[in-house]
Formats: sequence, C-alpha cells, structure tokens
Amino acid sequence: MAQSPADSSAIRATAMDYVEGWYQGNAERMARALHPELVKRIVVRDTATGRTMVQGMGASVLVNSTRHGYGKETPKERQQKEVTVLDIFENAASVKAIMAEWIDYMQVAKVDGRWVIVNVLWERKP
Repeated sequence: MAQSPADSSAIRATAMDYVEGWYQGNAERMARALHPELVKRIVVRDTATGRTMVQGMGASVLVNSTRHGYGKETPKERQQKEVTVLDIFENAASVKAIMAEWIDYMQVAKVDGRWVIVNVLWERKP
C-alpha cells in the first residue's frame, strides 16, 4: 500500500495536535493525537547512583499535564513547532518534533483509519 498525500497530511496534523495542544493547554487536542496506550520515554541520569535509567509516562499523564497548562508557561515567542515526517511505510510513520525545551521522536501508527502517536522517545535541549 503506497503512502498517499492524505496520509502525510494526517500524520503532520496529528503531530501538530500534540505540539500545539501542549502549548495551548488543550487536553482534548492532545488526547486526539495519542493512542491510549502511548508510552513517552526519556533516558535520565539517577543523581543518587550516577547511572542512567529510562523514565516513562503514559497518555493519561501527558493529557493531564496538558490540561494543567504546563505548556502554556512557554511564552509564544519561545514556542517552537517544527514538525518533520521522517518516514512512512504502510501503517507506520516516524516523526521528529522540535519544541522549545526538547526534541521528540515519535512513532505514529494508523489505527482504525486514524493516525495516532504510539511511542515517543525524547531528549531535553541543553
């Protein structure tokens, strides 16, 4: 199955729902972008042991953080919303989003005819 321009647009729209939903504090828009079983992960250093570990959050935490308006704390002039669709194959896609404080690498899947984010690996900017 070849990717269509409609798929490319839908994937980009999903990523923008995530990015702009965060900045706007729009929990409904964020929830629309996410698969309910999403996992968002970051590699961090444990300050007590000095070892690295993987820290994760699920869709409900991300939606709730959006609802609390944490993204609205970033002034409009500092908000970055750079979304790049890196690859699409069949019902899977890879997307990079550059935001003010971090970069997200998203895995997006077409589930029941709708593109949703299923995994995110992210890194804070220095």
